[in-house]
Amino acid sequence: MLKQQLRAISSLLTSITLIGICVGMTSTLLSLRATIENFGTLTTGIVMSAYFIGFLFGTTRAPKDIRRVGYIRAFGGLAALAAASILIQAIWIDPTVWFIMRFITGFAISAIFVIVESWLNTMADNKNRGTLLSVYLVLIYGGLVAGQLLLGVADPAGFMAFALVALLINLALIPILISVTVEPTTHEPKKVPIRSLIKLVPLGIFNAFIMQACYSMFYGIGPMYAIYIGLSITQVTLFMASFILGGMLAQAPIGLLSDRFDRRVIMAACAGLGAVMALVLSQLGASLVWLIYLCVGLFGACVLPLYSLGMAHTNDYLEKDQMIGATGAIIKVGGIGSIIGAPAVAALMQFGAVDYFFLLIMALSLMVCFYSLYRITRRARAEDQLSSSYAMLGPSQTSDELLTTLVDEHEYQAEQLAEAEQESQDDAAQKPGSPV
Repeated sequence: MLKQQLRAISSLLTSITLIGICVGMTSTLLSLRATIENFGTLTTGIVMSAYFIGFLFGTTRAPKDIRRVGYIRAFGGLAALAAASILIQAIWIDPTVWFIMRFITGFAISAIFVIVESWLNTMADNKNRGTLLSVYLVLIYGGLVAGQLLLGVADPAGFMAFALVALLINLALIPILISVTVEPTTHEPKKVPIRSLIKLVPLGIFNAFIMQACYSMFYGIGPMYAIYIGLSITQVTLFMASFILGGMLAQAPIGLLSDRFDRRVIMAACAGLGAVMALVLSQLGASLVWLIYLCVGLFGACVLPLYSLGMAHTNDYLEKDQMIGATGAIIKVGGIGSIIGAPAVAALMQFGAVDYFFLLIMALSLMVCFYSLYRITRRARAEDQLSSSYAMLGPSQTSDELLTTLVDEHEYQAEQLAEAEQESQDDAAQKPGSPV
């Protein structure tokens, strides 16, 4: 079943991998370029936070685009918007312009993630949701690592690195636009307010908020922290790549474990170990660079899978038609955490508290650990749901014909049901004493 699902969305996974490469390049590229241009730590933190503000707004737009034009067309339009915003940042080096363009980039990328993750969650069930999301995130993290390595050979002070990002975003359109992948047939998605999710799955919302704050701190300010402790630009790219590589390698094993054991236990273990590694990293300097790479890789292995674990845990308690709205709500909450995270740690660094960078991340990770353990005492593990309610069609030359046949059959059955209901009403009306 899982292999069939992966084949059915192979073009989607290829496209999102290329998007991951671009995201990996962009955050580090802009952080390094802002340092070269002497933007200042606080200004850089505010500029980087614009991405997450846009990320927040994009989550509300994506479900509307899915309903209005479908998954594939929405993906294409948003990817083109992201490519344009990257090129404008290369042409016009100014904090205000960068803030606006980072907002647009975050808007487009977040909407793309909502589209992709909604698509994946709709086709998954509780027995394989953690595994499927882990495969998706392994590809994302693989792209992020590749992006860091590409940035190592492209000068952040020049135009070429920006042009390469825009080129890869445009290439990401090709697999999904020219494939014959059939979009999932879903019910009209229900709106899922954040307040309802807090009551239904509080751990999922808490995890999204805290961990996205940690991610925004690391991606936005991590390169500047690495330079502060004495790493070169090449070492900074390896520092960031080690973090992402650790998360990529751990993603699938941890996802498999979460499908077999209570996800909350796995979340608590990952968050606790991540806090330990953050504490170790806070004590290391540039003289121990290979130890830094090792520890930051282990740190990424612990904390990066927490997003997919929280998402899978949340969807365990939802119906199929709630998943699009819930995905947007979760990413929206994470966006709020991201908006707070990067400027907060940038302000600390601006006022001399640079050494508290990893200690703050440690404290946040411990909060997730303790709350996960608490929730285990408050609620039983989610029961396995039935398989997805729609039939997945693998990409083939006859997919469109088969889809048309299924639609025609569905319409025929609906007509027959309506006729039967009408005949039943007519018979009831002819009986004595039947209501008028």
